[in-house]
Order: sequence, then C-alpha cells, then structure tokens
Amino acid sequence: MTYLIDRRLQGKNKSAVNRERFLRRYKAQIKDAVGRAIKGRSITDIENGEKVSIPVKDVGEPSFGHAHGGVWETINPGNQEYLKGDLINRPKGGGGSGRGKAGNSDQMTEDDFIFELSREEFMNYFFEDLELPNLVKTQLTATTEFKNQRAGYNMSGTPSNIHVLRSLRGALGRRIAVGGSSRKRVIEAERELEDLLLDGEPLDAPRVVELKKLIHHLHTRLLAIPFIDPFDLRYSNRVKVPKPMTQAVMFCIMDVSGSMDETRKDTAKRFFILLYLFLKRVYDKIEVVFIRHHTAAAEVNEEEFFHSRESGGTVVSSALNLLDKIIDERYGAGSWNSYVAQASDGDNWDNDSVLCRQLLVNTIMPKVQYYTYVEITDGPPQNLWEQYSQIPDHHPHFAMQKIVTPADIYPVFRELFKKQPK
Repeated sequence: MTYLIDRRLQGKNKSAVNRERFLRRYKAQIKDAVGRAIKGRSITDIENGEKVSIPVKDVGEPSFGHAHGGVWETINPGNQEYLKGDLINRPKGGGGSGRGKAGNSDQMTEDDFIFELSREEFMNYFFEDLELPNLVKTQLTATTEFKNQRAGYNMSGTPSNIHVLRSLRGALGRRIAVGGSSRKRVIEAERELEDLLLDGEPLDAPRVVELKKLIHHLHTRLLAIPFIDPFDLRYSNRVKVPKPMTQAVMFCIMDVSGSMDETRKDTAKRFFILLYLFLKRVYDKIEVVFIRHHTAAAEVNEEEFFHSRESGGTVVSSALNLLDKIIDERYGAGSWNSYVAQASDGDNWDNDSVLCRQLLVNTIMPKVQYYTYVEITDGPPQNLWEQYSQIPDHHPHFAMQKIVTPADIYPVFRELFKKQPK
C-alpha cells in the first residue's frame, strides 16, 4: 500500500491538510474548549480567534517499546558514588503539574497541548449546531453564484451554439466580396460578346471564341465559391457573471423607556451584536435598521441607538407601525429577507399590547422571515409577553424567550436559532 502525504505549506509554515485532520480528530475536545472560552469573553470580541488547551492525555498516542523485565546490568560512566549492589533512591519530581504550578508529587507530568484557533475556525465551532430558520425565499450557499449572460459572438464553439442567422449573413458577405471582381468581368465580357455578335462577327472568330472561354472560366470560378465556409461560422458567446445574492435586512427594536435600566439595555445590545454576527455568516449584504421607542418611535443611527438616553412611558405599537412603514417603503420589493429582533422589559400599556399582537399577526409577520422577541426581566411575565405568546399559533416563525441575566444570552440565542427538524 502506498501513502501520499501532502506537505504543501499554507501560510506560516502550517500544513492545511494536517491541521484539518487534527481538528477532526479532536473535535469534541475543541468544542468543549470553545464553550469554556465563550463564557469568559465579551460578545464584542467573539469574532477573534482563541487559544485552545487540550489535556496532554487526550493527544497522546500509543507506542511500542522494549519490556524491562528480569535483571538488567548497566554501565553508567562517571560513577563515583555507587558500588555493585547499592540501591538508588527514586529521583524527586521536578516537572510542572501541567498548569504552570510546582508539582507536589513524585510523578513527572507534562504541560497541556495549546494551539491557536483562527477566527474562521472559532466561529465555525461556535455556530456549528445553529442555522437560520425559515429560509423560504432562496437557498443560500457560502459561495458566489453565477449566471450565463450573452456577450457577442465567437469564431469557435460547440455546434449547439451556432448562430444560424449571423453565420449566413457572414457567408453572403464573403461570397459578395470574393466574387465581386469576377462578376464584373463576366458582365463586361458578355456585353462585348453581344456587341460582336450584333456586328456580324462569325462564331468561330478568334475574339468571339476567346470571350466565350473567358466567360466560361469566370462562371466556373464563381461556382467554385462555397456557399458557406468554416470561416463564416459564428457561435453565440456566453460569459459567467456573478449573480446578486439575496439581501437581508436586520431590524433592531429596543425599548428605551424609564423602566429599561442600563443593565437591561446592555443585555439587549449584546443580543443584537450576536444576531448580527450570525446573519453576517450567511448573507453577503446586510443592512441594519435601528428603531428605538418609548412613547414614540424613531429610526436612529447605531451610535444614538446604543448610547442615547431617554425616559418616559412605553408604547410598543409606535415601533411596530414604524417598522411596517419602513418595510413597505424600502424593503418590500421581494428581494430582501427581513429579520426582526425586539428587546424589551415587557412593560407596556395594557390596551397597546393587544394592538401590538394584532399588528404582528395581521400585518408584519407575513412580510418578515423571522421575528424574535426577548423579554429582559427577572420578574413574572408582563402583559406584552402574554399577548405575544399567542402569536406562534398563527405564525411558526415567531420565537420568544426570556433573559434574566447576561449569562442567559447564549442559551437563549441557541434556543431561538437551533436547528429545526426536517
């Protein structure tokens, strides 16, 4: 059996083939290490790579050796202390414990195996068991799609691509160009022959015989011109041009009323950032629209959305009405996948919560791909939650979860965007 090992180096003297094999072999340990790393880092740094530590016992490989059974006699040069028959004390352990601390046992230990995960590898492991739900408009891939487009004509190609009209037009032009002088000489010779015959020249006159031979020769040359030549063939030319990817728009709706304190706002911000990173892995182009509301709603930029302070009551329907207006005016052409993420503490005017449910069921949900609502509160569900809990009965692509502390962001996110059964 012959083994071929690909040792081509891929940047920084790393073998891509061997690295992929290593990642597949220790996938379980790497996923556990990524999970531990995520818990200890900020969401804003989630796109960076990570140093992963794998216990050395997991990367060890079995090896063959000679058994040391029976009695062995060895010669140690430089011995000035021991004689034959002396017992040698066991050496004291001087190795590390594997965590950078001094060992407290006689057993030698080794440090853990540490390597660096790239940004792309880290994100792949983090999003491995997640998917975008309800992709009903189009099946998207990570690669760029192309479409064939006409781009003139070629002089070579396959028979199926022959352009008949263009080829016949070229053949006609070639026959006219090639036989033009011969036709002119034929016309002149025939006129001269006709004049001679009218003047009474006999048929066996030298000039008459010469003109007849010339006319016959010219007609033969004209008949020898092929009706169509390979030079005349023209083939339709098609080139591949990038096909525009389906675009996505992400709507971020956040309550900024007085009941939403800074801690809750920070939790909502983290959830929006995580959702944006997730969408960016699937869509080539993403637009983000920020809508903040208290008693009135307004579309703002990212800086104002995250850092401006407001106070007052809460009227959630104002944000939903503005959302519906923006979709109709800018993203209602059918070429956009719309995703909405709403964060609130659930506090709202009682009558307005009923209106919000009606707006979502009858107007907004048919226009969006997915709508997720997170309620950030450590108390019992509020009136908005009670009304929203009736929406999944009408629209399955509506999801809602409750977040109590920032530590709940990841479990809630995974629950909202977990793989759906086929």
